[in-house]
Amino acid sequence: MTFAEWRGMEPAAAAAEVHRRVRMRLEPAQQRAVITWLRPEAELAAALAATDLGRPLSRVPYFAKDLFDTAGVPTAAGSTFLPQERTAGPRDGALAAACARAGAVLAGKTHLHEFAYGITGENPHHGDCHRPGFPGRTTGGSSSGSAAAVAAGIVPLALATDTGGSVRVPAAFCGLYGLRLTPGEPWIADAVPLAPTFDTAGWFTAGAEDLATVIEALLPPEQPTPRPLRGHSWAPPGLDPEVAAAFGAAAGQLAEPAAAALADELTGGFAPALAAYHTIVSAEAWAWHRGWFSRRATEYDPNVRQRLENAARITPEQAAAARAATEGVRAVWREYFRTHDFLVLPATPTPAPTKAECTPELRNRIIQLTAPASLGGQPVLSLPVALPSGLTTGLQVIVPDQRSPVLRWALRTFRLDRAG
Repeated sequence: MTFAEWRGMEPAAAAAEVHRRVRMRLEPAQQRAVITWLRPEAELAAALAATDLGRPLSRVPYFAKDLFDTAGVPTAAGSTFLPQERTAGPRDGALAAACARAGAVLAGKTHLHEFAYGITGENPHHGDCHRPGFPGRTTGGSSSGSAAAVAAGIVPLALATDTGGSVRVPAAFCGLYGLRLTPGEPWIADAVPLAPTFDTAGWFTAGAEDLATVIEALLPPEQPTPRPLRGHSWAPPGLDPEVAAAFGAAAGQLAEPAAAALADELTGGFAPALAAYHTIVSAEAWAWHRGWFSRRATEYDPNVRQRLENAARITPEQAAAARAATEGVRAVWREYFRTHDFLVLPATPTPAPTKAECTPELRNRIIQLTAPASLGGQPVLSLPVALPSGLTTGLQVIVPDQRSPVLRWALRTFRLDRAG
């Protein structure tokens, strides 16, 4: 259901519907994998009823990724022990508070890839999140539970984060609309971090109109543009054939393909992004976890534990080289945005994979597409792209500023062919 349909329900009926959809649309194992806390029905009904109807998101129920603090609910970040090491504040974090001011009502919190340190949505403690409608295929991560909740129609809005693609990849795999914001903003500053240099807040909706409503409600007014918007699309090599074909058709709604000279510049300029991303994320993640890692190592997801153990061995020289490479990527973006307003890239090289397909090689193929915008600190609009198989991929519409008029324009312009 859309925002308007949820808002048209009586509060008690809406609260009951959220709970009914959890029971009916998620089998018990997926309920455990997707949801870490569900607001009791009577309490949710009362909160919906107490909302000022004049607010832009009034009576819209939403879920929050369990990296964001919410009053009265411990934040575990997909782990089994974080509340014992970190005490959340007694009030909502900055993004949850902004949603409340806009009238949205917290209905629950969602699981994630442990500590947001993964792109595949796997979690050995709570269960792997499956792409609704395609059991055995991943939602993608780390914002796995939030994506699953919206894709299953349980709520129309869910908060997420994106460091290296955790809005963009689940949106693509689950056929959702999403928005990644900007690093360093207050809305992400008080969330559990992965790598503060790249961490951003964001959210998912099932439809373009609802995403536009959230943008209008939460973001500053767009910048005026006294000329037509200018942009290109670019498909790096390495996409699955069905993804490459679908990307070309979908991206063509927004922009012409980059000419060969520009494509060569982007290829060369973004080449260091993958390695630099991994190094900086590892170093910053280790800096946050090192205080308790020796005591808690056996309690981590083995894959996350291995990444942190590797991170502990990064040298100052390696970190400095990665930061220099990041500055080089940012210079490429500055030059591109000097004459352009947006760039369209594929969000994923494949549709939602099975667990057996969630290999380190696939992780690198994905992050190779998402890392350039992460290193640049760019906001990114995620648009879904249907595939003939019934699965989905997505577009990254990368802009220089979250006030860019490209966001509203692309949501008005783009049309999803659900028939594939």
